[in-house]
Amino acid sequence: MTGAPRLPVFQATGITKVYRMGEVEVRALRGVDVTFREGEFVVLLGPSGSGKSTLLNVLGGLDVPTAGSVRWRDHDLAVPDEALLTRYRRDHVGFVFQFYNLVPSLTARENVALAAEIARRPMTPEEALGLVGLSDRLDHFPAQLSGGEQQRVAIARAVVKRPDVLLCDEPTGALDAATGRLVLEVLAKVNRDLGTTTVVITHNASIAGMADRVLLLRDGLVVQEQLNAARKAPQEIAW
Repeated sequence: MTGAPRLPVFQATGITKVYRMGEVEVRALRGVDVTFREGEFVVLLGPSGSGKSTLLNVLGGLDVPTAGSVRWRDHDLAVPDEALLTRYRRDHVGFVFQFYNLVPSLTARENVALAAEIARRPMTPEEALGLVGLSDRLDHFPAQLSGGEQQRVAIARAVVKRPDVLLCDEPTGALDAATGRLVLEVLAKVNRDLGTTTVVITHNASIAGMADRVLLLRDGLVVQEQLNAARKAPQEIAW
């Protein structure tokens, strides 16, 4: 990272998350301390069950920790206040998942418009789809789009509301190498052009090269942190 120091936007201390299934307790997070900064691109690596998705869900206001503190600016995300968390998700967070979850009966433009309608200061759907390189696919239905194009529509849907934070859970997990790189290019462009703090979960350790910072999770803990002196371009990523 270069230039002036970036201000922290997420500050989490001692996050634990325990899921109870009958008499069994599953400790998904075991006292995680993390800070994420404005405009930062962070990759979360780790095996299945390491706590990556649970951490992302807490940061996104989809779940609350069992213990510990987590704040986004002046928002306390550790409080189980569904109205507060709903406003936070609506106004500040964009989500991208491995599966696109597009409405099959709506065009690309209409899928993106759904998110724009609930945002405070949205782009137009056309702007968002242009940002991800799909200006020529506005009126195509999901079945008429490739997997990579559908994922780019999903990214456009996430960024149309100009989110402060973009949280991505295995966004290239269902894609081949060439298509995955195109999607990574879009995420890098959103991070660069909009200044969106971007956190990406992946099993592909090569993607770590395009991050400002890489966190390795194992058994519900952050066990390693790596700073990249320079970020790789998506096309330089091995698959």
